[in-house]
Amino acid sequence: MLKPITGTWFEFHHHNRAEGKYWNPICRWFSDEQWEAKVDEIASLGMKYIVLMCSSIVYPEFCESYFKTDIYPLANMTSKDPIGALMRAAEKNGLKVFMSCGFYGIWTQTHDNMVNPEVQKRAFQAMEELYALYGKSDAFYGWYLPDELGMVPYYTEDFIKYVNEYRAFARSIDPSKKMLIAPYGTKNVIADDTFIGQLERLDCDIIAYQDEIGVRKSLPEQTNTYFAELRKAHDKAGRSALWADMEVFEFEGDVYRSALYAADMERIERQIKSISPYVDEILIYQYEGMFNKPGTIAYCGHPDSVKLYNDYKAWLNKNFK
Repeated sequence: MLKPITGTWFEFHHHNRAEGKYWNPICRWFSDEQWEAKVDEIASLGMKYIVLMCSSIVYPEFCESYFKTDIYPLANMTSKDPIGALMRAAEKNGLKVFMSCGFYGIWTQTHDNMVNPEVQKRAFQAMEELYALYGKSDAFYGWYLPDELGMVPYYTEDFIKYVNEYRAFARSIDPSKKMLIAPYGTKNVIADDTFIGQLERLDCDIIAYQDEIGVRKSLPEQTNTYFAELRKAHDKAGRSALWADMEVFEFEGDVYRSALYAADMERIERQIKSISPYVDEILIYQYEGMFNKPGTIAYCGHPDSVKLYNDYKAWLNKNFK
């Protein structure tokens, strides 16, 4: 049975600047009205969830924050409270937001960010401040950890400890909020008793596994095997919900070193068909840059993004209306 796309990642500035060629420059100068319009677009396709990639970002040469904090300087943007704009529009549209609590160390240094106590200290301070600023919003649904793990073929013990510590701290702030992770290396997972045991120890509400089509590690016709095995493992563990992080982009050139642009709907439909029987929800990376509603005041991305919006809207109407 087919499932629609029910959520997307969201960002104010793409952390990999080569990939963000088609939307980073213009998004920096979006007004609050434009950010809110972008959320309206997401809602117009029936999506329910937004995952904020980063509430702050650290590069080797500079750092910036998207909310008012003394951890890092406020980003040089037209909007002085972009997260506030996101939350207002999400609440208006009935969307649920996962707030980012990662990238409080250099974003490329994933393992160090998981184990470095200074990074954790900054992240925990940010979580307290973000909750104080936005936690009363009905749209504040949970937390997202963007410092992602590659599974080869299991979770590492450092990653399990990292997730569990952040989950415990999040629970101390508000036990009702969910925790989401989105690991990669999906094709490498061996969903055996060892993996099931790790799922039982991993204190996380939702795991959205990357299908890794856009990064050219898998084909749509292969992912059904991976997700079928993950479904069995999750059912046996009886813990985290199983979601998908489905990649709807292509690279102009080399993977990770060139610009992203919208994949065609034919490929995306194959991706959806492959994973739909096994996942609870399909989230995408990502609406922003890959989709643009015709006539939007918040246009950002490759010209093919308007076609993808129209093609997906037509597919949605055909299959779910």
